[in-house]
Amino acid sequence: MNKKYSTLKEFYPYYLTEHQHPTSRALHFIGTAGLITLLVYGLFVGPLWLVALVPVCGYGFAWVGHFFFEKNKPATFVYLGMSLISDFIMFWHILTGQLPKKLEEAKKIVG
Repeated sequence: MNKKYSTLKEFYPYYLTEHQHPTSRALHFIGTAGLITLLVYGLFVGPLWLVALVPVCGYGFAWVGHFFFEKNKPATFVYLGMSLISDFIMFWHILTGQLPKKLEEAKKIVG
């Protein structure tokens, strides 16, 4: 990661290019779905301690994807906030079927 990103609009295409492997994206999706489930269930149904598992679930699945499938370093280590937001955006793009188009656009932008 040589370029420095200051906006989410600049960062998100880079983020997508760091998630080329389908298994890695699937693991991110599972982790994000899991953390949403843990957060909502823990806050509204209980027990509340489930909320403590949110980062373990989210980052655990994502980091397995990066270390074993992408073979790259998660952008979270440099861009914590933008990476977290980008993960939710990618989750939405997967849910809505927009991800293939967004990946192609990102490849053109990032190169």
